[in-house]
Amino acid sequence: MKYCSTCGHPVKQRIPEGDNRHRYVCVNCSTIHYQNPRIVAGTVPVWDGRILLCRRAIEPRYGYWTLPAGYMENSETTVEAAERETLEEALAEVNIEGLYSIIDVPHINQVHMFFRATLKDGRFGAGEESLESRLFALDEIPWEDISFPTVRKTLELFLEDLKKDSFGVHISDIRHPMAATRSKDDL
Repeated sequence: MKYCSTCGHPVKQRIPEGDNRHRYVCVNCSTIHYQNPRIVAGTVPVWDGRILLCRRAIEPRYGYWTLPAGYMENSETTVEAAERETLEEALAEVNIEGLYSIIDVPHINQVHMFFRATLKDGRFGAGEESLESRLFALDEIPWEDISFPTVRKTLELFLEDLKKDSFGVHISDIRHPMAATRSKDDL
């Protein structure tokens, strides 16, 4: 950030009085510009014992398989965001069955939330951000081509819980050391 969105003057990083973190602060109007993590919301959609995955048509991780998920928008709930992203990416309407996983990803300032879901009518397709979508039997999941660690972790937990026939809410984190050579593809 270089300029204040309130008055257009330059900003500098400093720790405001009463705070404990560096923030961008306007040198002119003293507006403090807080930057907070982004929420990614999605679903683990199931139909007839199979899991719906989408093959990404966008970077990062173009061509890799993912659960339908994306950034939450202002003025929507996490459930609404998960339903919207599933409809946008997989052209599928779902019934949300409950929160399933919350995975903090602090090195990229994100929180990923996945909800257990069932397809409403079994119909799905490929939205603009997907090359294709497909229902995978549990033994067909393309583990070598899964897009992100949060998706892998959620799928692994889901398969474990499915075997136990007991679903809870899983809270965890994925941490990577910050490195100058790390790219977004390494997430």
